[in-house]
Amino acid sequence: MGAQKGKDLLLKIAGPTPGVFMTVAGLRARQIAFNADAVDVTNAESSGRWRELLAGAGVRRAAVSGAGVFLDEASDALVREAFFAGDIRAWRIVIPGFGSIDGPFQITAMEYRGEHAGEVTFDLALESAGALAFTPV
Repeated sequence: MGAQKGKDLLLKIAGPTPGVFMTVAGLRARQIAFNADAVDVTNAESSGRWRELLAGAGVRRAAVSGAGVFLDEASDALVREAFFAGDIRAWRIVIPGFGSIDGPFQITAMEYRGEHAGEVTFDLALESAGALAFTPV
């Protein structure tokens, strides 16, 4: 993947119409992190007492965070509703020049702030809540 514009990384939430995703916001900063826990199976008979890991085991997860300005009142309301209900919703993260990641996420943090002479901004954190699917570009 070559250099891409950061503004092209999009965060979308499933709207009221099934299969239709709504772009959430004008994100100014965003990040997605994938993690997998290792399962250590090292024992007294491990070669040279080197650590051994069990392939295909452990918990995989994704964390997404973003900060910016909501695109419109509808996207703000949809995200706020999902947060206060504790819902797990379908989200799509579009990574330019790479692909998109679809799956269930829960909003784990939502913060609003505003400067006296500026707009209201938000910070949003999502944690994966099930299997994710990757679709390459």
